[in-house]
Amino acid sequence: MAKVKTIHRCPWVDLSKPDYIAYHDKEWGVPVHDDRTLFEFLTLESAQAGLSWYTVLRKRENYRKAFDNFDPKKVARYGDKKVQQLLSDAGIIRNRAKILAAIHNASRFLEVQKEFGSFDAYIWSFTGGKTIVGKPKTLKDYRATSPESDALSKDLRKRGFKFVGSTIIYAHMQATGMVNDHVMSCFRRPVILKMQGKRKVSS
Repeated sequence: MAKVKTIHRCPWVDLSKPDYIAYHDKEWGVPVHDDRTLFEFLTLESAQAGLSWYTVLRKRENYRKAFDNFDPKKVARYGDKKVQQLLSDAGIIRNRAKILAAIHNASRFLEVQKEFGSFDAYIWSFTGGKTIVGKPKTLKDYRATSPESDALSKDLRKRGFKFVGSTIIYAHMQATGMVNDHVMSCFRRPVILKMQGKRKVSS
């Protein structure tokens, strides 16, 4: 009988949730350089504040429909009528402050694009254009923030962004591959390492 190969994943993955497994196995930690996708993650991470990521992940497709596939130019133009529509949309998190923050952040996002040429160029400058390689072995080894997320959070707030505390920003960095925080035994860790190109190891 052939031996079944055990797949090791990060300990935060709930193996009873196929969509959570798929997110971990296909997206989490993959370097993102597309501005629309970066805006999507920034909006979703901000919506997560005070909630579990899985709560937001389950509503992701609804968010894409509700927020015009996260086109920042369209989101920035949302007015009162659209806000009311979003507040009555059971498919997303109906929190007025978070919805208004998403619209507000879209305008700030466009300002950053204009200044730096792309949001990608701006945000990756905080890691020197390299993926920071974490070294977690267990769940307790994960940190909630880093010097880079502190600096990025501070600068985003200075530029007027909302719901961008260091913890939220560090989660954003993990999700978009600015940080590779797959645990040492995770099968995705070496896969991401090959994607990263230039990288620097976290202290």
